[in-house]
Amino acid sequence: MSDISQQEQRQGDTFGFIRRNIREYGILFALIIIMAFFQIVTGGILFRPVNLTNLFLQNSHIVIMAVGMLLVIVAGHIDLSVGSVAAFVGALAALMIVRYGLPVPLVIVISLVVGGVIGGIQGYWIAYWKIPSFIVTLAGMLVFRGLTMWVLQGQSIGPFPREFQMLASGFIPDIFGADKPNTLSLILGWGAALVILWLQVRNRRREEAVGIADEPFAFFVAKNALIFVALAWMTWALANFRGLPNVFIVMAVLVALYAFLSERTTIGRRIFAIGGNAKAAKLSGINSERVVFLTFMNMGMLAALAGMVVSARLNSATPKAGTGFELDVIAAVFIGGASMAGGVGTVIGAVVGAFIMGVMNNGMSILGIGIDYQQVIKGLVLMAAVIFDVSNKSKS
Repeated sequence: MSDISQQEQRQGDTFGFIRRNIREYGILFALIIIMAFFQIVTGGILFRPVNLTNLFLQNSHIVIMAVGMLLVIVAGHIDLSVGSVAAFVGALAALMIVRYGLPVPLVIVISLVVGGVIGGIQGYWIAYWKIPSFIVTLAGMLVFRGLTMWVLQGQSIGPFPREFQMLASGFIPDIFGADKPNTLSLILGWGAALVILWLQVRNRRREEAVGIADEPFAFFVAKNALIFVALAWMTWALANFRGLPNVFIVMAVLVALYAFLSERTTIGRRIFAIGGNAKAAKLSGINSERVVFLTFMNMGMLAALAGMVVSARLNSATPKAGTGFELDVIAAVFIGGASMAGGVGTVIGAVVGAFIMGVMNNGMSILGIGIDYQQVIKGLVLMAAVIFDVSNKSKS
């Protein structure tokens, strides 16, 4: 009888853990299923090294902006201006490089500062004047779309020097030789996979030591084995093609940095506190105005970086650049498990959501599905994610 009761207890703990973490595991399973589906229906094209490279290059700007948008949404706000800000900064960078011949490193710094100032201006009205973020950033979307057209005078500006193009289309050089596979890419990719695995094991041991480890051991092993194998295989595939893209390194650094910031730092906990209950956060002594202001300033800087990445990838700045970016970024964050009400979400979830959108775009394009149907399908996926969020909150 005791063995049966212990087995039932373990099963109850497992189902309870699944219910409590349905967001995290749900989006991970969704990504796996979507990737497996498109790998089959495309005849194996999805996982080819050249297509994996294109997948990273084409979705890098979404991932970059998604980590910033997550913090904005967690804080209980929204930013509709990111696509226009990215286009404006990309146009400004093109003007400085092509027309005025400024050095690329200086242009990158100036562009990031401009993005931060734009985000700070919008954040000021939202944080200190309590104007709804929807209205402020909607105005920003219109203003900076118009300024982009004014800067470019209705024309594209380009091409860029190779130094600037390397930001988006370059690859990690192999300092150990030119033969395949790219040894440096293997070292970086496999090293990162081992570090991630080690950190997960270390955290698990710490939780077990204090008796707060609630994830079943089988789940822990399966999840981390899957992540490790996926990273190791992807690194091997890319190393045998052209190596790891430069923008992949940029994305990886940003994801690690913002995951640490949101989960391990005081300001990260304050952002979640403000989104969870703004009044309680204010009463507890949190300077919510400053935190919201910094959150929007950060979003502006990341939008600026994304704008430069897009311009570098296209080798030109165009008046229509950035159109619809804000919708893809917001959709990625919500699909990744963030709550509409704020206070809930993870950086990894936002990144997974971005890749769900990217894999769907890439797979449907390979299959020759028209842009009209693609928009319909993406809209339905977003609606399903929101319905899931609402139904999950009503049950809890």
